Amino acid sequence: MLITGLSGAGRSAAAAVLEDLGWYVIDNLPTSLVDTIVELASKPGSAIERLALVSGRQHVDLLPKVAALRADGHRVRIVFLDATTAELVKRYDSSRRKHPLDAEAQGLVEAIELERSLLDPVRDAADLVIDTTDLNIHQLRAKLIAAFDQAGNDQRLQIAIESFGYKYGLPLDADIIMDVRFLPNPHWEEELRPLTGHDPAVRDFVLERSHASHFLDQFEAMMVSLIPAYEAEGKSYLTIAMGCTGGRHRSVAVAEDLAARLRRRGIAVTTGHRDIGR
Repeated sequence: MLITGLSGAGRSAAAAVLEDLGWYVIDNLPTSLVDTIVELASKPGSAIERLALVSGRQHVDLLPKVAALRADGHRVRIVFLDATTAELVKRYDSSRRKHPLDAEAQGLVEAIELERSLLDPVRDAADLVIDTTDLNIHQLRAKLIAAFDQAGNDQRLQIAIESFGYKYGLPLDADIIMDVRFLPNPHWEEELRPLTGHDPAVRDFVLERSHASHFLDQFEAMMVSLIPAYEAEGKSYLTIAMGCTGGRHRSVAVAEDLAARLRRRGIAVTTGHRDIGR
C-alpha cells in the first residue's frame, strides 16, 4: 500500500494505525528503493505479508512504480489523505512546523495549494481518498480498520455510506454525493430537533414520506446495478455521501436505510455520520 496525500493531512497517523493492524510500514522510502523492498518482502520465508510505504516529496514519481508492481501481479492500493486548506493552515499554525513546499511558495496557503495541484494526478489514481478535516485520530483509525481489517469478508468492493451537512462543506472523499434536502426537515419540528436520524421518531418522520421511499427504491436499484460495474473496473472502495442541511436528521436516516437495504441483498456496507454531533 502507498500512503500519500497532503502534508499535514495525517499520513503519519495513518501509518501508525496500519502498523497496529500488522502492516510493515516504511516512512519516506526513496523511490529508487521501492523495487528492492518489495523484492525482499516477496521472498519465500519473508515475515512481511503486508507492506505500507508512506511517501514524502516523491508522490508523483511513485505512480510508475505502482503500475509496474501491479503488472507484476502485486496487489497495490493507494490511499490519499486530504483535508481542506483552512484545516491544514490551522494544523500548521498549531504545530509551528514549516510546510515542505514553503521555500517554493510565497506563504503557507500558497504552499498548500501548490502541493494540492502537484498531487492532483495521485489523488485521481488513488483507490481510497480519506478526508481528515473533521476526523480525530480515533475516527481515522475506525475508517482505516473498516477499509483494511476486513478478515473473512470476500467482497472485493468496500462500500461506505456517510451522512454530512451542507452547511459544513462537501466531504472531500465522496465518490457519489446525493442531496436529500428535498425531504421535510425534522429540525423545524420542536420535539424532533434535539434527536438524530438514529431515533425512531425522526426515522419515521423522514422515511414514511412517499417520495422518500420512492427515492430510496430508485437509488437502491441503481447502486445494485452499478456495484458490479465498479468491481469490473477494479475499484476497491466506494464512498456514497448523503447530505442534508446540518447532517443530523435526514441524511443520517437515509444513509442508514440505504445501508440496511444493501445489507439485505448481501452487500457489506459500513456507515459513518460526519456532522451528527454538531
